[in-house]
Amino acid sequence: MKIDPRRSAAFLAAVDCGSLELAASQLSITSSAVSQRISALEQDLGTPLLVRSRPCRPTGPGTRLVQYLRRSTLLESEFLAEMGMDPGPVRVALGVNNDTLATWLLPVLAPVLLDEQLLVEFLLDDQGHTFNLLEQGRVVACVTGEATPLHGCTASALGIMRYRLVASPDFARRWFPDGFSRSAALHAPVMVFDRKDPLQASFLLQHFGLPEGAYPFHYVPASDPYVGAIRAGLGYGLLPLEQCAALLASGQLADLTPQLHVDVPLYWHAWRIQPPRLERMGAALVKAARAVLLPMD
Repeated sequence: MKIDPRRSAAFLAAVDCGSLELAASQLSITSSAVSQRISALEQDLGTPLLVRSRPCRPTGPGTRLVQYLRRSTLLESEFLAEMGMDPGPVRVALGVNNDTLATWLLPVLAPVLLDEQLLVEFLLDDQGHTFNLLEQGRVVACVTGEATPLHGCTASALGIMRYRLVASPDFARRWFPDGFSRSAALHAPVMVFDRKDPLQASFLLQHFGLPEGAYPFHYVPASDPYVGAIRAGLGYGLLPLEQCAALLASGQLADLTPQLHVDVPLYWHAWRIQPPRLERMGAALVKAARAVLLPMD
């Protein structure tokens, strides 16, 4: 049998948009038509594909179908381009963590996207969760802290992002006049990116025996405002060297624990079989990232 393109388009739109109504708006049809096309696709394949929740999400078979459809769309556009036809803009969805996007990724990736004429959609999550985006079929490749690839995928080591525990000089003088200590850290506010961010909690537990919640903290879930909040003296937190090295050198930030740091290894995961343009993009990204990040042992 052949997968009906209108039905598969309705299914993908529902997965991407999270609702039948938004999918209908994207496809310029009614939500009832979207639902009917997805139901017909489920009948064709003999299995439920979409959990109609809010947001709606694919089932296990639906996830595998999403992976197949995304890759087949890219392969089709590559074939049309090779045949001298214009496939239109080719969009790739990549899963990345916020610190990566805010620091080294764009300068590395921009020349590749321009050379390969690719459009990009970044899906942001913690480096411990971007792997799930690839597993769910929502992205075709990802930067993640996970070293082991999915079945059918490859994993390439990129390098290490090193984090330093920093604060503004005024904040350091106010809260840690005698240096960073466990007793002082019980009262000093910590900057946390979001509820998925484990860095600060793991660091304080490992090195100072402070359990999560034993100290006050702020949530600031955006990279530049997070740095800005630390610079403004609202709290202290871990920043990648790419974001704080110049600020430390100029004295605008103080390193609270010069003898301690956090190293986060990063890997590039992509499907083993993919269009040549994506292969070239991945190879260029891996090479450039290794020149920017600290090497792994």
